[in-house]
Amino acid sequence: MTMPLEIVTVPCLSDNYAFLLHDAASGRTALVDAPDPAAITAALKKRGWGLDEILLTHHHWDHIDGTKELCSTFGASVTGAAADAHRLPDLDRAVQDGESFDLFGHEVQVLDVSGHTVGHIAFYIPDSNAVFTADSLMALGCGRLFEGTPEQMWNSLSRLAALPPETVVYSGHEYTQANAAFAITIDPGNDALKTRIAQIDTARAAGEPTVPSTLQLELDTNPFLRAHLSSVKESMAMQNAEDVDVFTEIRRRKDNF
Repeated sequence: MTMPLEIVTVPCLSDNYAFLLHDAASGRTALVDAPDPAAITAALKKRGWGLDEILLTHHHWDHIDGTKELCSTFGASVTGAAADAHRLPDLDRAVQDGESFDLFGHEVQVLDVSGHTVGHIAFYIPDSNAVFTADSLMALGCGRLFEGTPEQMWNSLSRLAALPPETVVYSGHEYTQANAAFAITIDPGNDALKTRIAQIDTARAAGEPTVPSTLQLELDTNPFLRAHLSSVKESMAMQNAEDVDVFTEIRRRKDNF
């Protein structure tokens, strides 16, 4: 039986996260997104790890800017979306929606999660119970729609919502406390959300991260995953609206919150 990857959360820049994925059997390590080479290199050296692969979710600078330096230092190879290759660092492996690839003996499934950008991908690793969503599904939120449409993002979130509920969601930013302040305006009667907000406030007061979360927790509390529920529609006076229209209105309100 394959042992799950050891996953380490690395705080980067002011509010980004990168993630180290270490396979104990082979001693090899991968990285999801490369915002800050200094922070990532320090985390690797602390553990005595090298860096063999870099997996990129999308082209925004705060997810890719450290790639070249890390490749130069460690000799890592780079994987990213074929659809985004023209604006990513040079790729050694270009992947697309529905494909799988091997990472140190672990299957990685590629999901197109366009919305925040077009060509944004997520990496789902079933045997490690992990999905790396960057700026698509986020803790209590979703990414702002810089390039994609509400329909694209709703479809992307719906695909992620269909993963096993125990899946651990590794998203790209520490936005959870701000997201929580908005979420309660959409879902004011949600007791699970109220409990989560108290936990978030405690964690942030102690300087602790709120990422990762679980998919089940997001399903229970994240308004962007709950646009199809009658309770949310009623709280927004949109009882008869289509799910995607409710999602669109939630995103509009968040943009103006």
